[in-house]
Amino acid sequence: MKFAFNGLLAVLAVFDRAIGVLERLVIGATVLAMAFLMSAHVVGQLVFDQGIPGSYEVTEMLIVVMTFVGVSYAARHARHIRMSALYEQLSGAPRKGLLMLICAGTAALMFYFAWKSGQYVLEIQGRGRVSSSLGLPMWIVYLALPAGFGLAGVQYLLTLARNALTPGIWRSFNERETYSDVPVHGTEAGGSHDDRA
Repeated sequence: MKFAFNGLLAVLAVFDRAIGVLERLVIGATVLAMAFLMSAHVVGQLVFDQGIPGSYEVTEMLIVVMTFVGVSYAARHARHIRMSALYEQLSGAPRKGLLMLICAGTAALMFYFAWKSGQYVLEIQGRGRVSSSLGLPMWIVYLALPAGFGLAGVQYLLTLARNALTPGIWRSFNERETYSDVPVHGTEAGGSHDDRA
């Protein structure tokens, strides 16, 4: 039984690494493309008195892609916004149970958003909507929404699986919650405690 769990974790780890490579490639490529495009646009305006047509439009599209793929990246590294007032009051099995419940609920929400945004992409495609300057079909840009939400849902499922199959509390598939992450009574994690009255 333990061998099966270890095998499943190994398969999930490979899957997680593949998604991580995809996320880094997309985010890195969009940042580099934006930097290159805007730099070339500024140089073109300063040197040739004419920038690159459509550069602002392309930059806005790249921001959409980076934002929604970034949702998955944030979930992978447990850098997402967390409402943790109740969670931080718990420890041990109740804390882990609540984290697993949160992961399951958030995964379901992410998959719902992916489904709804996929419907939106199909609607945009059906209308034939294109960008104003370049005439690029907007549905291609908006594919980042269902892709990003879907990848984020997968990240939460991976975190759920890690917590279900492994001892300890895991904030993401690769990041274990450490003692320093748990606030000490009356202080923030990593903060100093002032004994003065």
